[in-house]
Amino acid sequence: MNTWIKVRNYIGEKKYRWIIKPILFKFDPEDVHDNFTFIGNFLGKYLITRKISNFFWNYSNPILEQNILGIKLKNPIGLSAGFDKNAKLTDIIPTVGFGFMEVGSITGEVCKGNPKPRLWRLKKSKSLAVYYGLVNEGCTTIAQKLKNKKFSIPVGISIAKTNCKETVDTQKAINDYSKAYKSFTDIGDYFTINISCPNAYGGEPFTDSIKLDALLQTIMSVPKNKPIFLKLSPDLNLKEIDEIIDVSVKWKIDGFICTNLTKNRNNVNIVDNIVPELGGLSGKAVSDLSTELIRYIYKKTGGHASKFIIIGSGGVFTAEDAYRKIKAGASLIQVLTGMIFEGPQVISSINLGLVELLKKDGYKNISEAIGKE
Repeated sequence: MNTWIKVRNYIGEKKYRWIIKPILFKFDPEDVHDNFTFIGNFLGKYLITRKISNFFWNYSNPILEQNILGIKLKNPIGLSAGFDKNAKLTDIIPTVGFGFMEVGSITGEVCKGNPKPRLWRLKKSKSLAVYYGLVNEGCTTIAQKLKNKKFSIPVGISIAKTNCKETVDTQKAINDYSKAYKSFTDIGDYFTINISCPNAYGGEPFTDSIKLDALLQTIMSVPKNKPIFLKLSPDLNLKEIDEIIDVSVKWKIDGFICTNLTKNRNNVNIVDNIVPELGGLSGKAVSDLSTELIRYIYKKTGGHASKFIIIGSGGVFTAEDAYRKIKAGASLIQVLTGMIFEGPQVISSINLGLVELLKKDGYKNISEAIGKE
């Protein structure tokens, strides 16, 4: 079985690298993303197209299964927020091999985002410069679309404050988060509170512990019925991280996503000669920063996954990349930029590679490898 998967993925990789990607990378990246969203939405509507997609891309193995916070996951690789902004791909993404996915970020009001252009490829650095600014259809429209919908894999709802001048006011920003949160209390399997978007008007105010405390007080006034994660910036200093951890302990936050995009251009992983001034950087530019923060939080909180669940996000292109974050303390992994640069078959390649790495190290389940650097 594994031999067939390897052959299938090898053919898919070469086809994507030699034929498909060179064509796609000649076009505007946002246009390509919009077209793929349209196609993915169409393919997800029909059983036959979902089965075809499943045949070409899916892979499973019991060694990768986990039950985390009451959520059953067939594998640890999820789709990061930012790809399916308006939750149009929840039917097709499971067939690509993901164990879970996150939609959004979704805001209290309709958000047009920042002016175009707002997405650039850093080809040599295997990174993206992202300046979308939380573009989405708003919580009311998206929640109505997902109401009573059954998902075949766990779905996380990422919420953020609407990108506008009004939400610079702290209380209005809290109300905006709260509106989005309340809209999805009965939809999805977990929440992510995105406090780290680098492209929104007014910056990242809720990385401040006092403001974060006020936000979580409002959020927790609504009876909690699913796990809640905070999505962190890779650019925070350790004092800021420690204060966020303290507030998270107080309000019984379940975990962290490490990390969002980095704004720091002084990075040895950035090798392109020209880097856009706008936007945060994904992919390999944030890979080491993400892993370092995973390691720090895991050790800071006692060196065990029962305190906080950590989802590693940033620069995962291979099974080795994912395994490095898992052994640093991540229970789950999110991928986005790696799929864009390597192709959709990379998800099953990462999962298959993880199985081989786990067996090589003598583990019977992926949970045994968490934090075992």
